[in-house]
Amino acid sequence: MSRDLAVAPATRVRTWTGYAESHAMSGRMLRLAARLAPSPLRPIARIPAPRLAPRARPLVSVVIPCYNYARFLPAAVRSAVLQEGVEVEVLVVDDVSTDDSLEVARRLAAEYPSVRVLARAENGGHVRAFNTGWAAASGAYIVKLDADDLLAAGSLARAAALLESCPGVGLVYGHPRHFESAEPPAGRTTDVRWTVWRGRDWLAERCRLGVSAITNPEMVLRSSVLAEIGPMDPAVPYAPDMEIAMRVAAVSDVGWVGGADQALHREHGGSMSETDGSGTLVDLEARADAFASVFRRVGDRVPGASALHDDARRALARDALRFASAAHDRGHPRGGDDELLSFAARIWPAAREWSSFQRVERDAASGPAARVAALARRAARRARQDVSYARWVVSGV
Repeated sequence: MSRDLAVAPATRVRTWTGYAESHAMSGRMLRLAARLAPSPLRPIARIPAPRLAPRARPLVSVVIPCYNYARFLPAAVRSAVLQEGVEVEVLVVDDVSTDDSLEVARRLAAEYPSVRVLARAENGGHVRAFNTGWAAASGAYIVKLDADDLLAAGSLARAAALLESCPGVGLVYGHPRHFESAEPPAGRTTDVRWTVWRGRDWLAERCRLGVSAITNPEMVLRSSVLAEIGPMDPAVPYAPDMEIAMRVAAVSDVGWVGGADQALHREHGGSMSETDGSGTLVDLEARADAFASVFRRVGDRVPGASALHDDARRALARDALRFASAAHDRGHPRGGDDELLSFAARIWPAAREWSSFQRVERDAASGPAARVAALARRAARRARQDVSYARWVVSGV
């Protein structure tokens, strides 16, 4: 998952981010801010007051990859088995944990008949663990729930209702509430509404922006679509959710549940986004790999795929220069920004001609005028990021 502000609010704790998360369900100021940079993405359907319970009770398979998360696993499992309005099967896939995760999983399976435990013979990472669970799943819809995250109450019924009502939708997501507290917050529900986009239009918007709109546990996939396009890609270990979402969008429509928290995403120091998957360059490379995988695997099914991939590479180069420019304007010594410049030039060679590239490539200018210009650029970058975050909170994109 990308650590860009648009999808990972805990990466930059500021008053605006805190306000936006607190008022994600009802913030008038957020809606006003979002209008400052409207998305060109246009929905094909908006449903203001959907019926939350599906006509039937479809089976949803929740796959929980687990590696050394025994302390979090019970809460994750219970958040799934206690979902109302749908039938749920939970598949806990232990990835050769060295703590007591497997024992905890087996105790939970003894407590809840809907829980099954799969123990991998060798450690292969969370993507392969998910694929192991997916291969054994039997639900019409499927969710990847990391063992340190939780599903919000009612989230599966809301997503399944949309999927049942709109057969052309292959992916449904909503707002993930991020938290750092020991006790998770309650999921919020206000005026629930649906938005449906044509999948290829949604994919084009991801390419335009170069970032994901999904962190992971808030995403529900249609199993038949996943069977059509194949499982998650282990070659994209740090952005598999972004990659699979875009692949699904290449062949089906995308739905969004507004007005409710669909998942609770735990921020903690031991998470992948804070350990192996941390760092700006790692994030950029992961997103580049995700786009490359999408267009390699399903590009033949996407009109104008080459131009869309160019859009994505251009957006990634802009992002790299944004990070490099921010470090430059703060007066950080050269070093890390050299890697970002190299990334930008490699992913989009024309970036070398951009004024932002050339300015960072030069030594930092000094003097009052240069400092004022740097402050102005920093303020502009912050404003753009705040508006982008507001748009994502309000509309999902």
